[in-house]
Amino acid sequence: MNRLETLESILERLRLAIRKNGLKNSKQREEVVSVLYKSGTHLSPEEITQSIRQNDKNTSISSVYRILNFLEKENFIYTLETNKNGRRYEIAAKEHHDHIICLHCGEIIEFVDQEIEERQNQVAKKHQAKLVSHDMKLFVVCAKCLASGVE
Repeated sequence: MNRLETLESILERLRLAIRKNGLKNSKQREEVVSVLYKSGTHLSPEEITQSIRQNDKNTSISSVYRILNFLEKENFIYTLETNKNGRRYEIAAKEHHDHIICLHCGEIIEFVDQEIEERQNQVAKKHQAKLVSHDMKLFVVCAKCLASGVE
């Protein structure tokens, strides 16, 4: 999925948001954003914490949860509820996409389908509304799990 913004520009916006909220600058906030940006995927709070602990052994999971709440509130990250694996997080500075989530193994596949996008706009227009945003998740049993006999 293409990124809309560089890591440095996201971090600069983060520093502005921290000042706007009257908070102290925090290396950990920047590390959480960096981990999510560099991963290019959907990470759990535990995976984020584990990644940061490689450089900072004192990072606590509770701090990461607080940081994730702040980053979500300020629209730096998106939360994806996956049912199977709990909440997963991804950087918000990506092009719009939707998700396919395997209910068995938890794999997440990002996709864009222009036909679906156009159809959603048509539905909104039919109801005399303007589509502002949407979040589509398709819950499936993936090909790998089907091949291994999972129904």
